[in-house]
Amino acid sequence: MITGHVRLDGGAMFGVVPRVLWEKVAPPDDLHRILLATRTLLAVHHRASRIVLVDTGVGTKWAPDQAERYAVAPIPDAVDVVLQQIGASREDVSDVVATHLHFDHCGGMTDWADQPGGSTRLRYPRARHWVTRRHWTHAHQPTPRDRASFFSHDFAALDAPNVLALVDDPGKPADIPDVRWVESNGHTPGQLLPCFLGGSGSRDVQFVGDLVPTAAHLPPTWVMAYDLWPLTTLEERTSLWKKCREVGFVVAFPHDPKCGVVTLAFDKDRPRVSEVLA
Repeated sequence: MITGHVRLDGGAMFGVVPRVLWEKVAPPDDLHRILLATRTLLAVHHRASRIVLVDTGVGTKWAPDQAERYAVAPIPDAVDVVLQQIGASREDVSDVVATHLHFDHCGGMTDWADQPGGSTRLRYPRARHWVTRRHWTHAHQPTPRDRASFFSHDFAALDAPNVLALVDDPGKPADIPDVRWVESNGHTPGQLLPCFLGGSGSRDVQFVGDLVPTAAHLPPTWVMAYDLWPLTTLEERTSLWKKCREVGFVVAFPHDPKCGVVTLAFDKDRPRVSEVLA
């Protein structure tokens, strides 16, 4: 589901890719910003009575000048509406997976408790919030290059008893039924990408996070300037698409404004959207 929109600089979103190429698939505005959705994936495991959210968008804790800079347009009730459709509420959400703690992925985990700029409260008060330990450490000690992507008020409330679930080894089985972790380190250290296992007759769904933010980023070399280690991103995408050719999983994007969940086809080694599912 789309939980909001932002606009970020097109050159930053496509790195060394020439504008004459990327503007064909992501037209910029007069400030050179491209439109991005902030998407939340909601998964329900009926047998285990688990409701899982992956990423929570930009949230609503924005000062006017900051919101204008990024053209932030949250949809505050987007998750509530979908939860109501399945007979649930915020209190029923059991797990929130934060792929990473950049403001456009985790801002919706918390709201202001009282006055803007003060303390915050959890939007999903009964949920365990999943982050890798490696990324949790990095978010509190970011580099000068990426510190502007972290707003500490977005995730400060997670540091409380029975709230934060730190993943030390993403290679081990997840503590969420039918979920397998994939770790990505090109964009930011310890990005946590959940793969929802489809079981017999169903395809797995891989949430790709900012490893592949939009369908325009399917080519392995179309790497963001925001990525701390772009060559690692290239290698991780290449490995991901090799596995997708072998297994045929479904891909869920975090930022594409037109498609959220897709199947892929491959022209030799080059991936493309085959079918838009959501």
